[in-house]
Formats: sequence, structure tokens, C-alpha cells
Amino acid sequence: MEDGPRRRGGSEKGPASADKSEGGGVALKKEIGLMSACGIIVGNIIGSGIFVSPKGVLENAGSVGLALIVWIVTGLITAVGALCYAELGVTIPKSGGDYSYVKDIFGGLAGFLRLWIALLVIYPTNQAVIALTFSNYILQPIFPACFPPETGLRLLAGVCLLLLTWVNCASVRWATRVQDVFTAGKLLALGLIIVMGIVQICKGEYFWLEPKHAFEFFQTPDVGLVALAFLQGSFAYGGWNFLNYVTEELVDPYKNLPRAIFISIPLVTFVYVFANVAYVTAMSPQELLASNAVAVTFGEKLLGVMAWIMPISVALSTFGGVNGSLFTSSRLFFAGAREGHLPSVLAMIHVRRCTPIPALLFTCISTLLMLVTSDIYTLINYVGFINYLFYGVTVAGQVVLRWQEPDLPRPIKVNLFFPIIYLLFWAFLLVFSLWSEPLVCGIGLAIMLTGVPVYFLGVHWEPKPPAINMFVDAITRAGQKLCVVVYPDMAAGETDGGLSKETKEQLEPMCGPEDLKDLPK
Repeated sequence: MEDGPRRRGGSEKGPASADKSEGGGVALKKEIGLMSACGIIVGNIIGSGIFVSPKGVLENAGSVGLALIVWIVTGLITAVGALCYAELGVTIPKSGGDYSYVKDIFGGLAGFLRLWIALLVIYPTNQAVIALTFSNYILQPIFPACFPPETGLRLLAGVCLLLLTWVNCASVRWATRVQDVFTAGKLLALGLIIVMGIVQICKGEYFWLEPKHAFEFFQTPDVGLVALAFLQGSFAYGGWNFLNYVTEELVDPYKNLPRAIFISIPLVTFVYVFANVAYVTAMSPQELLASNAVAVTFGEKLLGVMAWIMPISVALSTFGGVNGSLFTSSRLFFAGAREGHLPSVLAMIHVRRCTPIPALLFTCISTLLMLVTSDIYTLINYVGFINYLFYGVTVAGQVVLRWQEPDLPRPIKVNLFFPIIYLLFWAFLLVFSLWSEPLVCGIGLAIMLTGVPVYFLGVHWEPKPPAINMFVDAITRAGQKLCVVVYPDMAAGETDGGLSKETKEQLEPMCGPEDLKDLPK
């Protein structure tokens, strides 16, 4: 029972696991084509990172030239990791990404730890960082002579999270429309930055791009700090593996998964490198490090009276980034609940709106708790270190799977040179990150290891005493009544075009027999 799906009432049917026939029920339909796949990768990678990480990368790299090299190399390594994930994605064609791969290859405990740290740290931290960036860019024009107050930053970030959680709970259509609108702001901001950078170069403003100046170090080069620079850069590339979260919904994944990677990762690398080139055409390294809102400072120097466009555009980008992160996190929750690694209520959706309200509320609350950490770069380090830890474990799993099951069908099979290169780079980052920032990395590891007792008590321990089962069942029913949610495969109905008998039996205590008439048929 350790890894099997669990549902109240003893049914072994997962909440969103199978693609049912046209007869009814919720299915994971293959509707994501190549363009949409590229949009998922590019849209999730380009968030707040390019507007925040340039400062952290430059600060740790120690020179403009080395910082640009970090951006290029990180993009190449990201492409290598994405190719390794592409093989895993079609070899283990399950939604849930690296959580599903780690669980299937290394067992339930390893998979649960990946899920645990994603729920407690990675998703909440990523959303907190983007929300703080949003509030910083909104408030910076109001406080041009100083940094915005920490209390104001946190309050505005909290409002942003609460508003977008409400939007995602209210309607899937609203959430996708918000994403579309604010992606336009993201593209506007980066387009302005790159175009203005090209104009600056044409005017001869490329002092810090000349080789003799680009590699003028303003601090003594240190291998550990360079590793931290790579971690800061990796935060900006975060989201490259999100397409693997929806493998079951991808049209012809054997072709479109690698094609989307080949298109998207080089495109993002190009944008990131040239955005950083643009920054140093208008600012010295010292000015860039002194700015708490790099893109706003860039706009003030080059756009004159139109400088207000930049903070608004960046705010739109980060606002949409929070929305996208909230929207995609539900895929991971569904995968975890399907395998019995999460409370079943997190795998339920609203009976009318068809939105995962319990999962969205959970990630919102955990993100609000993360906002008490005021140092945004410490948050980035947490995300970067823990992400790279499991990225490496997942790629190592690819090598282990090759050895354990060499005859397993692999529609995509990359040369073992790629996972080895990735693992060497991964080991370099982990070793020197631990050496340079043992406290930050140690806290991240400690948080992850808190999942071990949770796993053995909550998942592995079977059978549980009846009192515990009754308590969990009561909590699940209370959550259902509070949020008016059911399992996804129940929500659409499976009998005579209406609600199934089992669904009606669960809904009657929550909303009454008369209200069932208004539910979706």
C-alpha cells in the first residue's frame, strides 16, 4: 500500500489518472501541441528571474565578463538537463515530472521527499520571490530615493498572492486569460531592454563589454562564489522542466517534447544574455549592484519621461509569473495524491468551477508563510540548491534506469555523455555551494529531511488505527464541505449524462439534494 493510490471509501481509482473514453469523466486529454509546449517552457522560465538574478549573478561572479559566461553556460547546461528529462518523459510517460521519475526509479521515500520539499519550499519560495519582485517594482517609483519599506513589500506581495489565488479558485478560464494578458507585459519589458541595449551599443556605449574592462574583477575570484553565481543564474532558468509535468497531455510527446526543448531553451538563453548585455551598456557594475530594481534603473537612465513603462511592464510580468506558478502547481498535487503521497482532499476540484481549490489554498498559505523571510536572495539560494539537488538525483535515475532496465522502450534515447556532463556540473555546484553557504544549504536539507518521519507515519504505516482513519476521514469531509469539492473523475458524471450515484451521495451532505439540480450535467 506504500505507493498505491488511495481514496476515501477504498476505491483504487486515482483522482485524475486515466484518459477515459468519450463516455464521460475527467480525462487528461492530449491538447498541448508544439507551439503550446514552447509556450509552457518559455512562459514558465521567463518570470522574475531576469529582473532579479542579474544582481546576484554579477555580485558573486565578480566581473561583467564572467557573469555573461555564467549566463551562457547555465543556458547550455539547462538544455542538457532538459534533454535528459525528455528521455525520462517518454520512457515514464506520467505527469508529475521529476517526482514521478524519482518515485518510480528510487522508490516511494525518495519520491515523497521530492514532493515534500516542492510543497514546503520550492513552489512557495518561487511564488514568494516573484510576488516580492512584483511589489518591489510597483513600489520603487514611489520611493525613488530609497528602498521600499519591508512591511510594504510583504503586504503588497501578500495581496498579490491572495488575489491570484482567488482568480485561480474562481475559474480556469479567468486564470488562463490573466496569464495571456500579463505575458504581453513580460515580452514588452524584455523587448524594450534588448532594443535599448542595441541602441546603446550603436552609440558606442559598450565600455564594460570590451575584454579589458569586462574581466576587471571588483573582488577576488573565488570558486565557491562562482558556484553561487551559477545557482543564481539557475533560478532565472527555473521552470525548464515544467513541460514534463503535463506529459500525458502533450500531443505526440515523442516528437514534440524534444522539439519544444530545442526551440525554447536557446531562445531563452539568447534573451537572457542580451538583456544582461543591455544592462551593462547603461549601468556600471557598481550601479547595477546598488540597484534593488535593475530594470527600473535601466529605464530611468534611457527612457526619460517614459521611464514609467519599465516598472509597469516588469510588474505585469511578475504578476503573471505568480499566476502561472499557482496554476501549474496543481499538476504536482494531483500526481502526488494519485500515488497516495498527499491527503486526498488536495486531489479534489470544485463541483461547479472545476478548480483545485484545496491545493491552491494550501500553496497560498505556505507561500504567505515564506514571505516572513525578508532576504530575497536567500530565498533564491534555497530554491536553487534544493532544485539542483533533485535535478541531479533525477538525471542519475536516468543512468540507473539504463542499467536496471536496458531493454525498456525509449522513443528518445540520448547519449550517456549528456547525463554524465550534467552530473559533473551538478556535483560542482553542490560541493561548492555547501562549502560557501553551509547554513543556507543545511537549512534546505534539514527542511527536506523533515519529510522522512512524515512519510513513514503518513504513507508507509499501514494499517493505521481506526481512530486515525476516522479522524482523516472527518477532516476530508470537512474540507469537502468547506470547499464543495469532489474527485475529478466524479465531477463530470459518468451515468446517463448526469451525476453518478456515488457523486450524489457525497454531495448531498454538503449542498443538499435540491442544489444538485444546478450542478454540471
